[in-house]
Amino acid sequence: MKLGNSIFSFAAVGLAILGISGLIVAQEHPKEHPQEHPGSKGQSKVSSEELSHSITAYVKKDSALKGGYYLVYDAVDKKPLALTLDKIHMDKLARVAEGSYFACADFKSTDGVTYDLDIFMKGSNAKSLETTEVSVHKLNGKERYGWVEKDGHWMKQPMGGKEHPKEHPH
Repeated sequence: MKLGNSIFSFAAVGLAILGISGLIVAQEHPKEHPQEHPGSKGQSKVSSEELSHSITAYVKKDSALKGGYYLVYDAVDKKPLALTLDKIHMDKLARVAEGSYFACADFKSTDGVTYDLDIFMKGSNAKSLETTEVSVHKLNGKERYGWVEKDGHWMKQPMGGKEHPKEHPH
């Protein structure tokens, strides 16, 4: 059996055993819709460096439990992904609401494909941050959705819609 096939077999078994709900975070925008543009009110209790560290630690811990790979289900292509963290975009780390933070990070699949994931975390401080949503934003640089603000709430907008979505909520 090829390495790629065995990894994806492992990923499929891991998804079944651990329960899809534990590995996949809803493809909907989180319940804590941003009330303002990130950083427009007040000061964040979590710095960009702390948010980056929290994401790295979360991915490392989660990967250690799953054969060294961060497992995510791609709802568009309807398949599990076995990923490794490549880069956290420091310019895409933001506070989107009180205690709610957004980050963008690149991951590589076992076959060399780059996935840009949008990651939301929630917590009152850096030590309490927990991941609340992860979704595949880009596949090899091609956006699947953008972000539009309507009545103070950030919402995902599929590409090709009548509005011109922004890349990230900022």
